[in-house]
Amino acid sequence: MLSLSEVDRRVLLDLARESVIAAVSRQELPAIIPQSGILDVPRGVFVTLHVRGRLRGCIGVIDAQEPLGQAVVRCAASAALHDPRFPPLRPEELPDLLIEISLLSPPSPIRPEDIEIGSHGLLVSRGAQRGLLLSQVAVEHHLSREQFLEETCHKAGLPRAAWSDPDTKLQAFTCEVFSDQSRTENP
Repeated sequence: MLSLSEVDRRVLLDLARESVIAAVSRQELPAIIPQSGILDVPRGVFVTLHVRGRLRGCIGVIDAQEPLGQAVVRCAASAALHDPRFPPLRPEELPDLLIEISLLSPPSPIRPEDIEIGSHGLLVSRGAQRGLLLSQVAVEHHLSREQFLEETCHKAGLPRAAWSDPDTKLQAFTCEVFSDQSRTENP
């Protein structure tokens, strides 16, 4: 998996922050998006927003159809306003905003016994139903391998034990995760 330089990480975090601020302020999203190196390569990516330590939005793409820079702009704005689990982010929350970006490797088939908690994110699919959990979710919630599989199936709208069904497709990916945590002050 291609790794991001510190400059690439900073550019992506700045793009994400600009996009969230523009979306929340009902302004135009950034029009000038760097298109050099990895920023111009289609990649799976998720943008996660936290305010005061609480999840406030997470939107991403698995099957990248656009360059990474464009995907980050779109996902950041969507995470701020359109994650169906949360009300839209409010302007007064922006000073306490923490942005986390997860750059995904391409998903590949995996057997349940080969899943490594903390290393693998999971994508479970059967027919048109798909569910994904990032690798850090299993760690943050202290999930066992079986619980991680069950929760990913649940997110896909499948029965929790669907992962053991031969018609269910299991794929894993790794994440390069980085955030702008240094920009926020935690009490």
